[in-house]
Amino acid sequence: MNKNKTGLLFGVGAYSLWGLFPLFWPLLEPSNALEIVSHRAVWTLVFCFIVLAITKSLKATVTTLKRPKVAAKLFLTSFLISVNWLIYIWATNNGHVVEASLGYYINPLISITFGVLLLKEKMHTLQWVAVGIATLGVLVLTVDYGRLPWIALGLALSWGSYGVIKKQLGLGALEGLFTETLIASVPYLAYLLYMGHMGTGQFGHNTGLTVLLISAGAITAIPLLLFNGSTTRLPLTMIGLLQYITPTLQFSIGVWVRHEAMPVARWLGFLLIWLALVTLAIDLLKSSRSVNNSVT
Repeated sequence: MNKNKTGLLFGVGAYSLWGLFPLFWPLLEPSNALEIVSHRAVWTLVFCFIVLAITKSLKATVTTLKRPKVAAKLFLTSFLISVNWLIYIWATNNGHVVEASLGYYINPLISITFGVLLLKEKMHTLQWVAVGIATLGVLVLTVDYGRLPWIALGLALSWGSYGVIKKQLGLGALEGLFTETLIASVPYLAYLLYMGHMGTGQFGHNTGLTVLLISAGAITAIPLLLFNGSTTRLPLTMIGLLQYITPTLQFSIGVWVRHEAMPVARWLGFLLIWLALVTLAIDLLKSSRSVNNSVT
């Protein structure tokens, strides 16, 4: 199998697994969202520790925390990923899968906006058009929901901010996840111990649920490893297009598996978002062709 086909399989696998997450987190109930996130962080740390130890990358990864500027940014990314996980799991387990999918649909547009505002990047005409259409879509959804779609915006802003800072760090995906969960696991482990002491935690009371809580670590890290494998084998254009697999699967689960309400106005809002993403995809393909032509 050639490099591109392997990369494509890895990429589709990663984004598909992320897209199927709404089927997994409800299995961890009656654990509440904070307990699930706490277990997710702790067991992800354990999984990453094992992988890094096997690959003999552990010492070099831990050393990064000794650099004050890097450590400060890792504390921030740890906070942002925790916020993202908490919002997402709460939304998934409380009947807001469709709105959560919206967050990941608009995330590329948020990333472009951050690039302009924070990194002084220039936007192409089609990118401006895409952002404008998406803004209109969010306004339509705000009217439909009767409130700002805070779940979607919270997910997009936390993930977009996380991406900007991670770009500056230059750490590998697994190494970054290990250090972030290492930092986050301190308060989370304290919370789990407190719940265990009070007798309110779910861990250990049911074998099936306990196994599922432990498996949250592998389920978090495996898609990331697949994603890492795809980014080294595929052009960024392909990665940019594959990313829409995740919210599309989430949306499908929300509408056709969880049977969440989709009034006409909500469909209209999502159609505008999808139109914005098609516009963005066209711009991405045009930019890729321009780069290829200039190289040849």
